[in-house]
Amino acid sequence: MNARSRPSPSGDPAPVWLVSDGGAGNERQVHALADAMQLVSRSFHLRPRAPWRWFAPRLTAAALWGFPPALRRDLCPPWPALAIGCGRQAALLTRVLRERSAGATFTIQILDPRIATSHFDLVVAPRHDALNAENVIQTLGSLNPIDAAWLARAAQQNSALIQLPRPRIALLVGGPRRGAGDGATLATLIERVDAWQRRDGGSVLVAASRRTPAAWRAQLRAAFRNGSTCFWGGPEDGPNPYANYLAVADRICVTADSVNMLSEACAVGVPVISRLPANAPAKLAAFHAELRGLGWLHDIDVDFSTLQQPPPLREMAAVASKIWHRIEATRPDVGGALNQLNSNQVNSSPAAAAAASTAAV
Repeated sequence: MNARSRPSPSGDPAPVWLVSDGGAGNERQVHALADAMQLVSRSFHLRPRAPWRWFAPRLTAAALWGFPPALRRDLCPPWPALAIGCGRQAALLTRVLRERSAGATFTIQILDPRIATSHFDLVVAPRHDALNAENVIQTLGSLNPIDAAWLARAAQQNSALIQLPRPRIALLVGGPRRGAGDGATLATLIERVDAWQRRDGGSVLVAASRRTPAAWRAQLRAAFRNGSTCFWGGPEDGPNPYANYLAVADRICVTADSVNMLSEACAVGVPVISRLPANAPAKLAAFHAELRGLGWLHDIDVDFSTLQQPPPLREMAAVASKIWHRIEATRPDVGGALNQLNSNQVNSSPAAAAAASTAAV
């Protein structure tokens, strides 16, 4: 967590709660938004008890008993000024917070909550979720912190990667998903990346994820015997170099299953390649199609020599600015509380900083 999204002092009620189920993708999005808004925050990893976990966020009757005792004690005045959640489990808490606080807590839910958006003050969701309401902010991809400064820091953290021969090809691997990821599709990606390396030289930087099966990891370890290769399959291989790989890559090849990884890859500013099976789910297919139509994503038959690379896909600053405008227009009390808290920690108000950041994009 960086200096602009830090825990509140121990024992003090935080004006901002960040809520996720602890999954890397969901947690990354809430922290990316809090950082972009320059908020002091407190994080919660929510895993409700059954049956609330099964029906989240629809079932709110007696929902307090689905939360851990420490969280139940916190669900009372003074209420947080703002709560940001990502994912279905988090949506249960942000919904309950808004109801129990009688609207005192301004709630932002990231991703489709699968209930009416009117249960939240704002919903931030990608266009392929097809949510259309007055309180919905649509994005193309998932929220992420990647910008030029982020990439520069990540490159400096592992400077040895910069010494590897170019072109450096990052291969980012997710996991199985019905209609979007299987061993055969992964084998096709491996064959194509290997062919590029044999033709163009350079290096291959392979990173698995928490969802990558052991069989896929073994398949990846056995690949790429021609030249310079770095492989990360899990904690046994040391610190996760995912961010470092993004920062030094000249090309990025991503399995088709992960909206988060594809969004982050497209934020880097280099060619991004993926292979989507013909039977992919409709929402995922729509996401891939929009990325391809706008020039951010390419199939494995791409010709790098004729490629026209568009500017990076970076939506975070614009989303943060829209949220600040909405808060200040509809809930000046919330905006005032957040600005006051940050006034001693940044040179300008978070809202002003977000607007300036948007202007610079």
